[in-house]
Amino acid sequence: MCPAGPLPDHPEAEDDQASAATFAALMEDSAEELYESAPCGYLSTLMDGTIAKINTTLLGWLGLEREAVVGRMRFTDLLTVGGKLYHETHFAPLLRMRGEISGIALDIKQAGGERIPVLVSSAVKHGSDGEPQLIRTTVFDARDRRAYERELLRGRKVAEEALRQAEADRARLQDALAVLQQSLLPDTLPEVPGVEAAAHYHTASPDRLGGDFYDVFPIDGRRFAFFLGDVCGKGPQAAAVTSLTRYTLRAAALHDADPASALSTLNKVLHERYTGGDPRYCTAIFGVLDPDPETGNVAVRIASGGHPPAVVMRADGTADFLPTPGGLLVGVLPAAHFATATTTLVPGDTLLLYTDGLTEARTGQSRTSLYGDEALLGFATDHAGRPPHAVVKALTGLLDDFGDGLDDDTALLALGVPRL
Repeated sequence: MCPAGPLPDHPEAEDDQASAATFAALMEDSAEELYESAPCGYLSTLMDGTIAKINTTLLGWLGLEREAVVGRMRFTDLLTVGGKLYHETHFAPLLRMRGEISGIALDIKQAGGERIPVLVSSAVKHGSDGEPQLIRTTVFDARDRRAYERELLRGRKVAEEALRQAEADRARLQDALAVLQQSLLPDTLPEVPGVEAAAHYHTASPDRLGGDFYDVFPIDGRRFAFFLGDVCGKGPQAAAVTSLTRYTLRAAALHDADPASALSTLNKVLHERYTGGDPRYCTAIFGVLDPDPETGNVAVRIASGGHPPAVVMRADGTADFLPTPGGLLVGVLPAAHFATATTTLVPGDTLLLYTDGLTEARTGQSRTSLYGDEALLGFATDHAGRPPHAVVKALTGLLDDFGDGLDDDTALLALGVPRL
């Protein structure tokens, strides 16, 4: 059986009735109420700027009474001094030319003297005869936006200051690294009787401390020793090994000038000093120059510890690598074997030593191929017979041309006998 009496209203029907009532209430808002209570400011002015109509919202922002504004003030009276100037020089001319203008940032004055940042849009209303009748203007409160812009600007200034500080710190670091790098190299090369010497150190990156090294120094009243090499790794640790290597080779040469003996001493020092979990080693080439004042020739004895072979550039226009048998990396094994090779430089000959930053430079447009030994030998052949300073200068230009293809520092040392 069905219960007697009216059925209860369905919940969904009650929600629909409430929504309909709310919508009906919204429809009862008059155009005048919508104008006066809009979330933005409205005003209409005559063509000379006299305010003919203004809504309650904008009056509230200004803190003014309608009677004090309508017919008594012009739009520019609501603006700051800077705003008035901008209105006369830019805003008004553009409005007359275009008929409308939007999103212009200005400041309006409150009755108490405070400023409110606003965005202003205006449009000219024309009559049926095409003549302009009045200007309708919309004013949006931009205080939140201006605060956001100020925060962005502050953040930008902070970021720029941080960038400037980082660049200054990097410059100081580069200066310090350059000074430290120079301290690991001889200030000048000594004058060797009957021999011309030239050297160059090319830094691949000013932000890294390299481990390449070279030196030329006297052993006794006639003979001079020279060496060039490359310590594994970069940074302060490599610099410490470089310093130890230079002073060890200098001391070893004064004790025993035999090139193989000097490298053996260095090998022992590095292996004993850097044992355990932080092994350090280097490649090095060590030699002795023994000039003959009577003939002008220079006898060269040389030994290599895992280093790229030296190039002999002859006065007759030929060039070739100087084979150096044996030669393990210095510091890897406790008792490494090093052998000595010999050659003689005659007037016009040059001996070129280099580190592998030169031959391992990436070349070509794609930077995928290495410069290599063959290209170096071709360069040496093309420049054979030229004095050491000219050879080093040409190689320096070549290193500059490699640009970002040069991943490692490069040390160059050229020793030659001047032509008679």
